[in-house]
Amino acid sequence: MSNAIPDHALLRPRVVIPFLLTGIIWGSTWWVITDQIDGIAPSWSVAIRFAVATPAMFLVARLMGKNLRIGSKGHWLALLIGITQFCGNFNFVYRSELHLTSGIVAVMFTMLIVFNAFLGWLLLGQRITRNFMIGTCVAMSGIALLLWHEAGLNPLGGSIPLGIVWALLGILSASIANVVQANDTGRALPMVSLLAWAMLYGTIADFALAYVTAGPLELPVRASFWFGIAWLALAGSVVTFPLHYTMVREIGAGRAAYNGIVTVIVAMLLSTIFENYRWNGLTVSGAILAVIGLVIALRARQLPSKQTA
Repeated sequence: MSNAIPDHALLRPRVVIPFLLTGIIWGSTWWVITDQIDGIAPSWSVAIRFAVATPAMFLVARLMGKNLRIGSKGHWLALLIGITQFCGNFNFVYRSELHLTSGIVAVMFTMLIVFNAFLGWLLLGQRITRNFMIGTCVAMSGIALLLWHEAGLNPLGGSIPLGIVWALLGILSASIANVVQANDTGRALPMVSLLAWAMLYGTIADFALAYVTAGPLELPVRASFWFGIAWLALAGSVVTFPLHYTMVREIGAGRAAYNGIVTVIVAMLLSTIFENYRWNGLTVSGAILAVIGLVIALRARQLPSKQTA
């Protein structure tokens, strides 16, 4: 008996609205981050972001009437999600944008589904299909073309290989959080309550990491920085993470990850407008291959899994 979700289920307003909203908001956050790392250590920028987002997430949980008592297993899970998602992932992402344009980092993050599939196979025994591997190869070839073009321009004057490493570490951290939150303990807890505690633990880790790596905090005075913090903390974190993880629970991680396509379109558009990203035959081909490969891979993940001995 198949547990496949019918395609028309995606057309329900309760799915379409958060699907588009998270894709659009996250698409904008990639560009906003570029201003957040201008004149301030990336780790402090991340710490400030979640220092604002954490109390807001607890407030949301209370307003929704959710129980904030998650038990010892819930706190251990929240700690792991906090360290991987709200500390490791964002610290790596912010550092990657010191060396790569925001649109390119967003394109690389579409490969989160590949990391999710591998960890799902490794930790949960989920099957990886042949079509998924084909789609992955197609998408990676497209991303390789985009990075090749990026290396030729090197517009930020940084290290392209280092930017790639930071981005890959960020993807791995986010993938760990994606996979572990779907275990039995996570599914038994209210999403916003779990996320609130995870953000708190992540914020504590962010401040410790920032102090150790960058020294005492000097608060920026630029208005654009604080407007950016408000957008990233409230819209890019408090609004989107509960919507996204709820979608994951309702329609599955594969279907929910389709919003990565919306995210990439918005991110690349903003990178073109504000970062003077240059399009040519190579970059257009790379973007098309990346999206086609992602769609092939995601559709393959929807095939019914087989139980193996």
